[in-house]
Amino acid sequence: MRKKIIVVLLLVFVILINGNAQRDSIDMPLYEGRSLVIGVIGKTPQVREEGHVNFKEVTFEQLEDLNLSTELDAVFITKEHLVEASEPKYTEVYNKAEVPFFYIESNKSHVPFTIEELSYDEVPDLSTDMYATGYYGKDAEHWGYGLYNGVMNETNIQAVYSRIFTTIESLHNDGGT
Repeated sequence: MRKKIIVVLLLVFVILINGNAQRDSIDMPLYEGRSLVIGVIGKTPQVREEGHVNFKEVTFEQLEDLNLSTELDAVFITKEHLVEASEPKYTEVYNKAEVPFFYIESNKSHVPFTIEELSYDEVPDLSTDMYATGYYGKDAEHWGYGLYNGVMNETNIQAVYSRIFTTIESLHNDGGT
């Protein structure tokens, strides 16, 4: 009898642990749209759509010199480069580019990047629940991408990237980039 109680308790314990783990993640479908080429300033993200979404290293200098829309579908700027990305000399690039920009792990929305008078450090945290912010200057559109239940884990981060890829494709379908 005692063994049965222990087995039942262990079973209940496993079910509870498994249930909690499922609440911290979401099973987001893979992006299956057209192939994308995304420029990255910073570390290339780990995504589930490898081979379908390709990344190309880009520098800030290239942002000023390149006609980005001929080579890239979008540009990601990662957390370690956000302060530099907010320098006034890049504001015009973000506002006039034919491709959207995505600021990864920015809690400040698109504001410090699109308003020349503001630096990254001067802008307060505006969207603490967002993992990434997107901005498409051509149409003055912006988007925020939060993590499922606010939990930062690999599954939820990859789900954010899949949603971003869908946004990028929708801009192509709407006649954007």
